[in-house]
Amino acid sequence: MPDRSRYPIGVFDSGIGGLTVVRAIMERLPFENIIYFGDTARVPYGVKSPETITQYTSEITQFLLKKDVKLLIIACNTMAAVAYQAVQGLSPVSVLDVIDAGARIAIAQTRKKIIGVIGTPATINSNAYARAIHEHDSGIRVFSKACPLFVPLVEEGWLNHPVTRLTAQEYLRPVLAEHIDTLVLGCTHYPLIKSLIQEVVGSEICLVDSADAMAEITAQLLSRTHLGNAERTPPEYRFYVTDVPYHFQTIGESFLGRTLSHVEVVKW
Repeated sequence: MPDRSRYPIGVFDSGIGGLTVVRAIMERLPFENIIYFGDTARVPYGVKSPETITQYTSEITQFLLKKDVKLLIIACNTMAAVAYQAVQGLSPVSVLDVIDAGARIAIAQTRKKIIGVIGTPATINSNAYARAIHEHDSGIRVFSKACPLFVPLVEEGWLNHPVTRLTAQEYLRPVLAEHIDTLVLGCTHYPLIKSLIQEVVGSEICLVDSADAMAEITAQLLSRTHLGNAERTPPEYRFYVTDVPYHFQTIGESFLGRTLSHVEVVKW
């Protein structure tokens, strides 16, 4: 039997937002090998039909399984909301997703049992976070708000820009009116404006970073299943994309927090 603990973790996303999840895993589990797949040629997924999202997600799942991953992580909220069951049906290895991870951490954090969720329109309209939270605790009140402008603002690099701050104040006003004590950042782009959002909502509200939540849940699973890489050698990171759009390197490195190397373009 091969030692599966040395196999890589497979992380995938509709674009490059999932690199925030990779970054959190690198920091939490510094010896794990990671393969990342970003479907940069077909992003955004949020405007596509559930059938198309499921088809694309299934193709990426099969690609990563051929790379002998020991675990699959759906780092895209839209993919997780629409195609989780399809991925689970294809995969012989465990499948984790950002929605369940974020929901579990939010439940552990809330004191008043009033949670806010912000995300893209596709994620919010799917009601996936509210469902995931209520599966664990039906007594929690959930208030969701779509924030469609956050993704383009992050990709423009306006992480601490007055326009981003004003946008956040506008989006978050109705959520704050519900007296939440916990706010889930339900999009992998949002950790890059986490400090700005914290300033807008105030220090009393706990922010649940979907990337950090995913890293913590991953660490718990690897420990429980004895699949953590025991070797203390420098890990291998590989990145696959379906296109290299303009600004890709700059945006990708801001998401990852380090140089983006070993990038390979996959043509279907």
